[in-house]
Amino acid sequence: MTLAELIAQARTALDTAIATRQREQDALMALRSDENLTEEAVQAQIAARDAADVEVTRRQSALEGLEAEQRREDELAALQARNTPAANRAPAYDQVARVGQEERTYRPDQDRRGRQFERDVARAFLGNYDAQQRLARHMAEELVERGPQIEERAAGTGAFSGLVVPQYLTDLYAPAAAARRPFADACRPHDLPPEGMTVNLSRITTPSSVDVQASENTAVAEQDMDDTLMTINVQTAAGQQTLSRQAIERGSGVEPVVLDDLFRRYATNLDGKLLNQATNGLTNVATAVAYTDSTPTVAEMYPKVLESLSGVEAALLDMASGENIAVMHSRRWYWMQNALSSTWPLISQPGIAAQMAGTNAATTYGSGVRGTLPNGTPVIVDNNIATNYGAGTNEDEVYLVDRNECHLWEDPNAPMYIRAEQPKLASLGVLMVVYGYFAYTHARYAQARKIGGTGLVTPTFTGV
Repeated sequence: MTLAELIAQARTALDTAIATRQREQDALMALRSDENLTEEAVQAQIAARDAADVEVTRRQSALEGLEAEQRREDELAALQARNTPAANRAPAYDQVARVGQEERTYRPDQDRRGRQFERDVARAFLGNYDAQQRLARHMAEELVERGPQIEERAAGTGAFSGLVVPQYLTDLYAPAAAARRPFADACRPHDLPPEGMTVNLSRITTPSSVDVQASENTAVAEQDMDDTLMTINVQTAAGQQTLSRQAIERGSGVEPVVLDDLFRRYATNLDGKLLNQATNGLTNVATAVAYTDSTPTVAEMYPKVLESLSGVEAALLDMASGENIAVMHSRRWYWMQNALSSTWPLISQPGIAAQMAGTNAATTYGSGVRGTLPNGTPVIVDNNIATNYGAGTNEDEVYLVDRNECHLWEDPNAPMYIRAEQPKLASLGVLMVVYGYFAYTHARYAQARKIGGTGLVTPTFTGV
């Protein structure tokens, strides 16, 4: 096995170790939000996470050792090439590029415009190992065919302005930022049925009855049950973009960039509808809990969180899953973190010290739970939450819900992509469409709560 193959294996092993470590960390964070948490379970999960950390370090050291060995081998090969006369060189069989017997790395008949070469130059600059290998093979082939011209002349790139590739680093393009779908990813997922444009649920609105029998042989309590049909519409989220054929055929990576942006807009739009859509969005079905304060503080707002959670549980009773979440804008999350106080809760929570105002999971936006409130409620940060509520159009809202009662049906293949050339053929255009079907409800039970009011105006970071 060659060094290059060993390095490739080491990279794969390191990636696997990193993924394992992340899973263990996610499991630890999920465990800490469990109200039935035990210290033994936490310590066991911490040990598993630490063991995964050790494995990452070991794999990283092994990869660095192999890469250092490869660099030394390359240095020695270059030194030998400079010091050994050309006539006396006897390279190994697998170190020679045989033009005519082996296919060229970059073949004009397969890539007439040289796009693969251009992409590999950019990727090699960014450290892509496979691209570096392909360019190295190409250079070896050029040395075989045009060795004297390459080795014996010292002309710089300025002498070949028509041949040196100007690099626009397409791998480093800056996509338009998007809020994506943090709340949608926290909802209870379901596969959308393959047919139909509505999802129908039965809700028991009149329950049966049980009471103490008045006396022997008398009628027992009876009440006829009744249900109400809940109809949820299937919606279509879609966006399109028309590209000129010139942009696709003569540009570098234009089509993937456009698709990436369409997928980002799709995710953002779907999540925004779950939060803000008229009638059925979370802001319109949640029961309001007012927080009115001209000088708001985190310590004063936090009781509203507990009031809201109390309302969630009172609405669900035995249907409560216990998987409550708080959903807030990032500006509100950072405002809560900025608070400093000497007032501590009287009832502490598992895994959270009494003097803390919660914990921060130190995760990035859109990657799941961002932290935990003092009572153990996980926080989802979502910047699709509007910030223009209230008379001053400068308020946001904080939502408290049982995540298992926020239902989202999606097509397993969504979003889907259509690339149509025929409709725009006369103008040399290519139509790109991204679309998907979804349905949702937060109203199977009237459980959702939202904190809003003048206490949630644009925050000031004053440490209170």
